[in-house]
Amino acid sequence: MKRRLSVILLALVLCRISMPAQQKEAYSPPQLSDPGSWTMVMIPDPQTYIKFDYNQPLFELMTAWIASNIEPLNIRLVLCTGDLVEQNEYPNPDGINGNQPSKSQWEAVAGAFGRLDGKAPCILTTGNHDYGYRSAENRKTNFDKYFPVDKNRLTQRLLRDTGLNSDRLPTLANATFEYVTPHGKKLLILVMEFAPRDETINWAKNIISQEKYAGHTVILLTHSYLNAENKHIEKEGYKLENPNYGAALWQKLVQPSTNIQLVLAGHIGRPDDEKGHIAFRTDLNAAGKKVHQMVFNAQALGGGWNGNGGDGWLRMLEFLPDGKTVKVKTFSPLFAASPTTRQYAWRTASCDEFTFVLE
Repeated sequence: MKRRLSVILLALVLCRISMPAQQKEAYSPPQLSDPGSWTMVMIPDPQTYIKFDYNQPLFELMTAWIASNIEPLNIRLVLCTGDLVEQNEYPNPDGINGNQPSKSQWEAVAGAFGRLDGKAPCILTTGNHDYGYRSAENRKTNFDKYFPVDKNRLTQRLLRDTGLNSDRLPTLANATFEYVTPHGKKLLILVMEFAPRDETINWAKNIISQEKYAGHTVILLTHSYLNAENKHIEKEGYKLENPNYGAALWQKLVQPSTNIQLVLAGHIGRPDDEKGHIAFRTDLNAAGKKVHQMVFNAQALGGGWNGNGGDGWLRMLEFLPDGKTVKVKTFSPLFAASPTTRQYAWRTASCDEFTFVLE
């Protein structure tokens, strides 16, 4: 009798052990939680996809997936956090930190975003790797050459103001884009160069304080802003004249404003550490309004700095019909592409899936 009972218990234990594998939660593709919502897609730093020719198709997959989901997810805006390339002006890659010269990198990233030309507005900021030779040795960039104002007619329609680059020429690296949501809310996306100069900050302050933008919700898109400990970045080692990083941006522009309510950035990362790539905090601006500040990157996931580029991660911001509530989700079309890996296509930790409210 004892032997028979032992056999039954053993069978139950083995059955229980095997149940999770047999009853895996079915994969569900991204969908809106409310049919009246619209989606903003946030693309993290592309640089590690772009610096290797064999990673470039992974970034193509990401932009192709966005293009194919414009209608079901009501995707109205696509934003990218900068570091579009690994080296802005470098002719001879070492094969370790990339095997593509800069010209090929710029062509590849422009081509990948080309999948969205005429389909969805794409608003991009510039990162440290988009300047200088390898990384912000100066403020020269090829950004405007490969992303001219007329590249994507839908982005061009939203363009309202342009600031100047370090050569005092108009640039989309400092620009504003106006978008009226399906629910009638007026957004102004303010794009600022990497570590913006005081001149650029003053330009931005003058723009967003204009009467015509007084009722707009301003979204600041920049590159370097928060570290992985949710603190404003105070200093970095780039030899640029008059740089302003996260702490200075907060003190000089964001906190004194009355209408900046959302800041989006990238830049940070630690090899194969999801939490080393993200940050989020909320503070009050001068008008007493909440400013939600979110960093999303993935460039050193999937094998470190010279890995696959970031495992295909995207962040989707669903704006609900109330005009205030934003649901954030983190999804990888790369993992979702195969039944073998679909169980890994969602990151559902509280730092990857959450809700915040605009005022």
